[in-house]
Parts: sequence; structure tokens; C-alpha cells
Amino acid sequence: MSVPEPIEIRHATPADAAVIGRLLHDFNSEYEEPSPGAEEFAVHLRSLIETGEITVLLAGGGPDGFSQFRLKRSHYNGLPDAYVEELYVVPDRRRRGIGRALLEATMEAARAAGATHIELNTGETDVEARSLYESSGFTNNEGSPDGPRMLYYEREL
Repeated sequence: MSVPEPIEIRHATPADAAVIGRLLHDFNSEYEEPSPGAEEFAVHLRSLIETGEITVLLAGGGPDGFSQFRLKRSHYNGLPDAYVEELYVVPDRRRRGIGRALLEATMEAARAAGATHIELNTGETDVEARSLYESSGFTNNEGSPDGPRMLYYEREL
């Protein structure tokens, strides 16, 4: 049995905005979500990375995937909370541990920034993502006997 190659994870820089924009556009297209297009994403991503409003981690040389998260201070303890906004692996690179490596690196980067809590959401039908998150210790509070059912709401302003 061969030993899997280690998955290289690195912090994105503003110079990576175009490739992240392409990945994000592909992600939205795959799940039939609206997209302003890779170029428009790149413009906004470049600015958000430059100002430190988001942290983006890239996996592999392609890159093969990315994770995007942001921090906000908690009103409970004044420490940062992390919110994973995006986690995507290119379809033909899935089932190789890239998503898990990105998620673990995201948690490590959030901890290094002082975060004590991390949250994310995913679609009910995205069984692979749900499996990854649950096997990584995330709790799905929807229908949990330990607390109230948590729901996610959104709307355009």
C-alpha cells in the first residue's frame, strides 16, 4: 500500500485572487448558485485578502481547493470567533484528503489567530461535506437532543 503524498497548504496572497476567483466561480457553478464571474470575484477577493478581512488557504499546486474564513470578536469573551465561508475541492481531486487537510489547516490558522470557536454551514444534501464536518468534531444542532434545533436564515437587503 502506498503512502499518500502530504498535502501542501499555504496562505493565499492578493496575487492569488484570480485563481481563487476562478475556483469560487466553479464552486458556485457546480452547485447552481449565482456567480458574478471569476473576474468580479477576483476584484473583491484581492481587496479582502489585502485588508486581512478574510483568510484564504490554498491546497496543492493547482490549486486543488481552498478554504476561506473570517474572524469576528465574540461579545461573550472578546476573543475571535471563526466563520468558514467557503471550503471547496476541485471535483477530480476529491476523496484524497484535501478537504480534510484544508479544514484542519483552517482550524489551526483560526486557533493561531486566537479563535476559540469556529462555525460553518452547508447544504442538507451535501452529504460528503456533512460527513467531513461531523467526523472533524463539528456538531449539527439541527434536531440535536442536547439543545434547540438551530436554523439558518438569510435574505437580500
